Amino acid sequence: MLVYGKNSCEEILKNRKNIKRVYLERNFKEKSIIHLIDNLRINPIFMTKYELDELAEGNHQGIIIDVGEFRYCDIDEIIKEKGFLVILDHLEDTHNFGAIIRTCEAAGVDGIIIPKDRSVSVNSTVMKTSSGAAVNVKICMVTNLVQTINYLKNKGYWIYSSSMDGKNYTSFDYKDSTCIIIGNEGKGVSDLVKKSSDFVVSIPMIGKINSLNASVAAGIFIYEVVRQRKS
Repeated sequence: MLVYGKNSCEEILKNRKNIKRVYLERNFKEKSIIHLIDNLRINPIFMTKYELDELAEGNHQGIIIDVGEFRYCDIDEIIKEKGFLVILDHLEDTHNFGAIIRTCEAAGVDGIIIPKDRSVSVNSTVMKTSSGAAVNVKICMVTNLVQTINYLKNKGYWIYSSSMDGKNYTSFDYKDSTCIIIGNEGKGVSDLVKKSSDFVVSIPMIGKINSLNASVAAGIFIYEVVRQRKS
């Protein structure tokens, strides 16, 4: 997988994870990144901007790193006492995924769970959109969300599905082990997943638009959990 952009590549270099090659634009001058490359004793491959454009699908900002495939963690690696998890129910947009990863990292979420099929996965765009936060967040890929939800329940987690037909999200207590589910951009949380949840929660809509972008909704829910736990 190719990771590009200064922020994403800097996180990769700081974590020293699976670095195969580093490609730099010939006039690259970001001193902090060059210092990290030197400390790791990596010999970068210098290229023209045009050559880097051919490698990257987006704005590379003069640096591309070739890393190994993203390592998804096992679910037991993210289960904790009074833990906080986020499940994404067949999210499809890479930019939404990257933004949610970034929010989860900033909020100290223990991990993100995604389904294996019909769902966005960690790729170059997600790494760029998350500003490299995907390197610092544990992400678990599972084959069956309902089975995973039941497993989490047995581990003491309360499961909250976000949906327009739920109760006000601020009326719940999130201080115990909590798992919030964010649904697909168009279809929302699936009926089976919703039925498997303990609670269905909703963000009140005052304006004429009746729904929020998935990453915005995730941010609102996540920081309500953070607010309650710090109060």
